[in-house]
Amino acid sequence: MQLENKCILHVRSTVFLSLVGAIIGVSVYGCKKEEPVTEDTAPTESVEPSREYTPPKEPIVQEPQKEDTLPKKSVSLEDKLYKQTKIAFDSSRDGNPEIYVMNPDGSGLKRLTNNSARNYLPSWSADAKKIAFTSNRDGNLEIYVMNADGSEQKRLTNNPAYDQWPSWSPDGSRIAFQSYRDGNWEIYVMNADGTEQKRLTNNPTSDWKPYWSPDGKKIAFGSKRDGNWEIYVMNVVGSEYKRLTNNPADDAVPSWSPDGKKIAFNSHRDGNWDVYVMNVDGSEQKNLTNNPAYDVNPSWSPDGKKIAFTSNRDGNNEIYVMNADGSQQKRVTNNPAMDIVPSWSPFLPLENKTMEDKK
Repeated sequence: MQLENKCILHVRSTVFLSLVGAIIGVSVYGCKKEEPVTEDTAPTESVEPSREYTPPKEPIVQEPQKEDTLPKKSVSLEDKLYKQTKIAFDSSRDGNPEIYVMNPDGSGLKRLTNNSARNYLPSWSADAKKIAFTSNRDGNLEIYVMNADGSEQKRLTNNPAYDQWPSWSPDGSRIAFQSYRDGNWEIYVMNADGTEQKRLTNNPTSDWKPYWSPDGKKIAFGSKRDGNWEIYVMNVVGSEYKRLTNNPADDAVPSWSPDGKKIAFNSHRDGNWDVYVMNVDGSEQKNLTNNPAYDVNPSWSPDGKKIAFTSNRDGNNEIYVMNADGSQQKRVTNNPAMDIVPSWSPFLPLENKTMEDKK
């Protein structure tokens, strides 16, 4: 019997890995010439001739798989960041302002509050386990706190006047906020459980929207004490005020960068509201958004690489994300209702993440 040489075909398979590009692997199998069949000389009626094969003298050995020639790409910092943080914001998409969280790309949307009153102005604690916010569910605006998953909502202030805009200290022990309890807006501070509420500013005009510095030594805020809204800083006991902006237009709503070197803020100096950034001493003020619509409420990512903000450039208020230098501005919410005031979380603790997040 004469057998033809048989060759196993080379097989090329292409595998696409998510977000990191394509890596091609090639598996090569060897060709093996089969030995001719040796027939028995003695007749054997019980054995079919087709089964009378002599085993190959040597086992067929598969050639080892060739290693990938293309280097594997590491997961980018941005991809890791998107899995380790959340953006809280308030939205009226369900009929009234509620607090929501989402991934920084807009996916994974979840509502945290579910109340017929107004719930807005979220602020993350430094350990990302709690969110302070403002609500009028008990008749007037007060500061509340809840776990990062929306559970255990608790009121911290209880005053006939308005209390709003909470901001956590870096060590999580205190919360700064603004209150109208003395007849105008002033900056106050309290312990994280609501005790020992104390006024830090004392000015006949408004002091607004405090933001704690990353080192815990200063608080930035907006004030009209010099005739129009400007950005100021003070120490945490309410002394040593310093004005950082000085412009005929309004500058307000400061947000400190995680490394403590920059402050983002709103400014109307170019004829509409835009997001600006400056050094902590007030120098090198720069327009980041530069858009004819209004862009407000900046909030830094925990690595300082990106800034979330609110814009109405597409016809209604949505949440956007851009690089810290103002490039690559991208909308991450898309809803006919208002999505406003983003607050970017610190890196989330593992116990707050789903199994999918941990992968």
